[in-house]
Amino acid sequence: MLMNEPIFWLLAITGVIFTGISKSGFAGGAGVVAVPLLALNIPVAQAAALMLPLLLLMDAKAIYLYRNNIAFGILKQLLPAALIGIIIGGLLMGTLSEVLMRWMLGAFCILFALWQPLIHWLRKLPAAAWLWGSLSGLTSTLLHAGGPPISIYFLSQKTAKIKWLAGASIFFAAMNFIKLIPYTLNGQWSNQLLLIDLVLIPFAIIGIQLGYKIQHMISEKQFTNISKGLLFLSGTVLIYSNI
Repeated sequence: MLMNEPIFWLLAITGVIFTGISKSGFAGGAGVVAVPLLALNIPVAQAAALMLPLLLLMDAKAIYLYRNNIAFGILKQLLPAALIGIIIGGLLMGTLSEVLMRWMLGAFCILFALWQPLIHWLRKLPAAAWLWGSLSGLTSTLLHAGGPPISIYFLSQKTAKIKWLAGASIFFAAMNFIKLIPYTLNGQWSNQLLLIDLVLIPFAIIGIQLGYKIQHMISEKQFTNISKGLLFLSGTVLIYSNI
């Protein structure tokens, strides 16, 4: 019974707070850590289902915080691309190797964070928004790891901090809402998980508020450097979760 396991609550609270900080402070750049942390104690599919309602709550709060800075122009290609990725992810749910996806995404996150010339090369891709948007939808559906691909896209486009944060809030809210469909069709919900979500709501709010305060304390350059660092951390966590 998860409700009676201290190690589960330690992992869940840590993952939820860190995800909240990442969402409102760094546009989800390290939000990938929650599922791997929970997966140390419960199956990946169960961990992903547990996080989805909390992600929706945090998305709503992030949208409210950045409501005056949203530029819908940067979303007109990302959102349709993410929908394609979500559909593919829903069809592959339970069949595609999660281990392989973690290796591939983790390795690319680390490579991108460390190799500066790759940023300039990716910036020249003609369909970058479609590539990273669809990949984000796919990895978000299967692993709740949609943050790294979008971070790669915004970094390669040299997007300003506030536009990045505001755009990401809408992007992830739309994507997570759509993900309710494949998760419901695949029978991912249980009363126990929803009850645990209710207990974790305060920690989700704490994380969001902390992230919002942190981003006001850092410059554009610091935000970019920290985002690269979190991308490296995300890649490391993804690979470590396989080991």
